[in-house]
Amino acid sequence: MSPVESDEEDLTRKQRREQARAQRKAAEEAAATDAAKRKRLTQLGGAVTVVVVAIVVILLATGGGSKKLAPVATSPEAKSQVAAVTSLLAGTTQNGNVLGSPTAPVTMQYFGDLECPICAKFTLGALPEIIQKWVKTGKLRIEYRSFSTATGNAEKGGSEPEGIFNKQQTAALAAGKQNKAWEYIELFYHEQGEEDSGYVTESFLQGLAQQITGLNLAKWTTDRGDQEFVAQLAADTQAANNNNFNGTPSFLIGKSGGALKKYEYSSLTESGGFEEQFEAALKS
Repeated sequence: MSPVESDEEDLTRKQRREQARAQRKAAEEAAATDAAKRKRLTQLGGAVTVVVVAIVVILLATGGGSKKLAPVATSPEAKSQVAAVTSLLAGTTQNGNVLGSPTAPVTMQYFGDLECPICAKFTLGALPEIIQKWVKTGKLRIEYRSFSTATGNAEKGGSEPEGIFNKQQTAALAAGKQNKAWEYIELFYHEQGEEDSGYVTESFLQGLAQQITGLNLAKWTTDRGDQEFVAQLAADTQAANNNNFNGTPSFLIGKSGGALKKYEYSSLTESGGFEEQFEAALKS
């Protein structure tokens, strides 16, 4: 490859990264606006409180506050998150990166980046009802696929070191060797720190693993070096590119064993749109 071609490829990657970030930020703003319309103004309880919140936001934006970091593994907040995840996944079947019965008639592939705040909105919003009504009843299986859009490595303008995306995603997949991948995935989203704050360290990844009941930490540590995950991450990225995904979360939904179709969601906090797609797949 000539230097010119290399520069053009680097530029293209940078442009795609910037486009993905712009789309994610737009989605964040849209979600925030929707939430404000439905409940935030009511919760704030008046114009005076709104003004106070606005002042706080301004202070944070101008450096008057500190960045939010993920909770300490032994903190009451972390323990509360563990309890929520344990309850959510109770009664489900797991196999590697797949949640749900292997004979479920409908499949959803969920492309995510563990540092993506919009993925966290889905995890805390629509996903619990989907799991309760569709996964636990044996009608839906969810495959978690990895796609880097939110994790900003240093050479790409972010604060994280090179390779942190592969490291964090592999940590979750390694837990899948013990059928605990979804505990790891859910805890990561529940305990996310602020994007680009550099909170994802080896200590953070170890802390998540230590919170998972029944996870053999020694085996998990060894499994993180399994080279099959390198191929899996590459295959996930290729699948995302083949479907022209530019951001996370992104979804493919369809009848198990058949062709899956891209689902352009209208809400990540309400499950209705997803359920319509599941129903359609059942009837196809």
